[in-house]
Formats: sequence, C-alpha cells, structure tokens
Amino acid sequence: MAKQMTELEQYYNKFNEEKRLLSRHGQVEYITTMQYIHKYLADMPQASVLDIGAGTGRYSVALAEEGYDVTAVELVKYNLGILKSKQSSVKAYQGNALNLKRFADECFDMTLLFGPMYHLFTMEDKVRALAEAKRVTKKGGIILVAYCMNEYCVLTYAFKENHIRECMEEKRLTSDFHSRSSEKDLYDYVRIEDINALNKVVKLRRLQIISPDGPANYMRPVLNAMDEETFGLFIDYHLSTCERQDLIGAGAHTLDILIREE
Repeated sequence: MAKQMTELEQYYNKFNEEKRLLSRHGQVEYITTMQYIHKYLADMPQASVLDIGAGTGRYSVALAEEGYDVTAVELVKYNLGILKSKQSSVKAYQGNALNLKRFADECFDMTLLFGPMYHLFTMEDKVRALAEAKRVTKKGGIILVAYCMNEYCVLTYAFKENHIRECMEEKRLTSDFHSRSSEKDLYDYVRIEDINALNKVVKLRRLQIISPDGPANYMRPVLNAMDEETFGLFIDYHLSTCERQDLIGAGAHTLDILIREE
C-alpha cells in the first residue's frame, strides 16, 4: 500500500486536478455532480459535509462558500496545500480514505467519496473505504461515491490508443474485457455489477446512480470547439440524459448516490 501511495503522490504532484475540472469535459462532470449534491442538500440547510479525497478543494471550497460546514480529507500534500491556500472555511486534513479514525461515528450529514475509489485495487480496500464513509455518516445521511468505469478504459486506452493486444497478452483484460488493474496502473476501473457488490457488502441502499460526464470525455475536441451557446445546449442535453440507465456505465465516471439506513 505504501508503494502505491508514493506513486500516487508523484502522479498528483504533476497532474493538475484543478485544471481538469475547469476544462470543458471537466465542467460537464462538475456541473452535473454539483446539481445532485444540491438536490440532496436541499432539505439540509445546516448540513455538515465530509469530502474524502478532496483534491484541491473544487467541491469542498464551493460548498463552504455556500455556507455549509465542510471538512476535507486529502492524501496528497501537494493538493492539500492548494486547498489550504484558498483560505476558505474548509477544515482540511491530510488523511487516508481507508482510515478516518480522526472522526467519530455518525458526525456528517453528507459524505463525498469522489477520488479514492479510482485508486483502490482490491475488493477489501474498496469495502473498507466505503465502510469508513458509512461509519462517519449519520443515519439517514447521504453518501456520494464516484467510480472510473471499465468500458471507458477499454474503448480509449485499449482500442483508441491501440494497446489492446498487449492488454490481452498481459492479462490486464479478461476474456470478456473486464479490466484487471494493479497498483502500477494507478487507476482501477469497474462495472456496475462491481459497484452493486460493494453496496451489498457494506449495506448501503442506492437512491440514484448517474453518469456525471456521459459522452463528454469521448468528445473533448468537439466540446472545446463549441461556442458558449452550443456548449450550454450540450450541458442541457447531458442533464436531461444523465439518469438514463441504458447509458450508465458507458461514460468515464459513474456517481452512485446512497443512503445510510442502519
């Protein structure tokens, strides 16, 4: 685990997460995700929010500026430094999604788990992270979990970038094209049935599952070439389709919205 975290820190020291969410495809993801965060915060005006894997604070700082009581946990010191430099009211700590011992049971109304599941490679670690998110969330509270999706990596990395033969030879894809990632790959990719299995083990009930970016990551150059009016129409289109179950799992990410009932 320590080796993976070292590589992860090295990666995020170079990767500009702040810039990603400001890009056109990143805006699609951000606008959509915020819409659903607000949907579930609507009845919780005094909500306390925990952002696990907060990155540079794109979500946590925005929510704090809206008046919510926000706490952020981020593994990578570089990202944490950027978050703190924004001088918001966010209470920000360095920490690991697998161990949130800093926080007592049932102390947050909403918990965001947007980055950690991308970088956990075993069922055991994924269950542990989701269970920790559940533990610190109040009964009746909402947990939003983001995942990187299997078909996106197969279509882009394996086929579009022409790595398919090496992936099959190295058994990084199964015979039915299910990704087998390891720590050196940095990212892990799942299918809906994998997410369902996690929820069953941790005993969380789904309220909704959506595609926060839909086709956006497949059409980055097209989005970048759009004028503002056309891009606005694309956002409208995406928001009208992001709940369609026939499209879930095809995008780069999926956002699972869960409630803690027990």
